[in-house]
Amino acid sequence: MRIRICAVGRLRAGPEKTLIDDYLKRFGRTGRALGLGPAEVIEVDDRKNAGMAAEGALLRRAVPDGAVICTLDERGKLFSSPDFAGRLADWRDQGRGDLAFVIGGADGIDPELRAAADASLSFGKMVWPHMLARVMLSEQLYRAATILAGSPYHRA
Repeated sequence: MRIRICAVGRLRAGPEKTLIDDYLKRFGRTGRALGLGPAEVIEVDDRKNAGMAAEGALLRRAVPDGAVICTLDERGKLFSSPDFAGRLADWRDQGRGDLAFVIGGADGIDPELRAAADASLSFGKMVWPHMLARVMLSEQLYRAATILAGSPYHRA
């Protein structure tokens, strides 16, 4: 199952980008044998600042046809890391070829796109900067792959 992180905004070189690249590389290595990955980041940029609806349209175009759509949203469901790993495995085992995680802009995710999503994930009641949400998602993808592989990376 291919993973796409579809996010509004461009992430410049720096520590966050380095962490994302590292975790997604690790995820690719670990997940390959499990039928997970590769993972890629698709960035969309609303250069006209047309608002949430315009960002939603750009994000929809970044999502592959037929993909499972999972938004990252403070109103989403809280998962433990093992539960998140199980959800990924369930989607994979259902034969879903693509999974798109959607991270909106500063105003959030367009309500129409949020309503069309198959799932919504929250990293807690706090709102996180988009660059940190990408880092946390990338790490959780790697952690999920290690959990499914039986690796000792996740200690609970």
